[in-house]
Amino acid sequence: MDRLGYTAMTAASRTMSSLTVRANNLANVNTPGFRADLEQAQAVAVEGYGYDSRHLARVKNNGVNLAPGELMATGRDLDVAIQGRGLFAVEGDDGAERYTRNGALQVDAELRLTLNGRAVLGEGGPIVLPEYDSLHIGRDGTVSVIPRGDFVTAEVDRIRVVDVDAADLTKDASGLLARTDGQPAEDMEAPVLVSGYLEASNVGAIDQLVATMSLNRLFETQVKMMKAAEDLSEAGNRMIRGS
Repeated sequence: MDRLGYTAMTAASRTMSSLTVRANNLANVNTPGFRADLEQAQAVAVEGYGYDSRHLARVKNNGVNLAPGELMATGRDLDVAIQGRGLFAVEGDDGAERYTRNGALQVDAELRLTLNGRAVLGEGGPIVLPEYDSLHIGRDGTVSVIPRGDFVTAEVDRIRVVDVDAADLTKDASGLLARTDGQPAEDMEAPVLVSGYLEASNVGAIDQLVATMSLNRLFETQVKMMKAAEDLSEAGNRMIRGS
């Protein structure tokens, strides 16, 4: 009977992990550029004599759903969205490259182009702007400004847009994407950016809610299986004792 109890226990643990992933997705349904997490697990045999028929469901790093979200018009010059594939490159807390689809850019006090306080990377490194009267981001990611007191447009840099497969990405503690091998990603040859728009989260709220309800029912069934395994074990012990 311990096999039944062990199977139900590891299945319930896996279901709880799935519920956590779904809850995080729902919490970010209105976060611009958020990419939905995909739960992943693998079966691992339990080591030790007599346990070869028992397996654990070991949770792996969650996968990332890179399906595009809808574009939302904001009319703000520093809001940028990517059409099609691609990710913005920013500087992570540890100085390494991180990636995101969120294009709500800001200019800080040091005239750096930033995203949530992190420097946006261009072809020449972090993008630093001169004093300017107006700013424009082109469809290819080129950042142009009209310098303060001037009338001639000057190109500053080009926002780096990289192309990485979802299988090669993981999320860090801050929610940004990183390459699993830690290597910098390759730049896209011809990215298409749209100024004045933000990309919505790609989380489907209805799908996540339905999946959550299904997982809740599944968890209840697994708990009942653990109780049934306990009852069967107690009944077997009583038979052996002859009571």
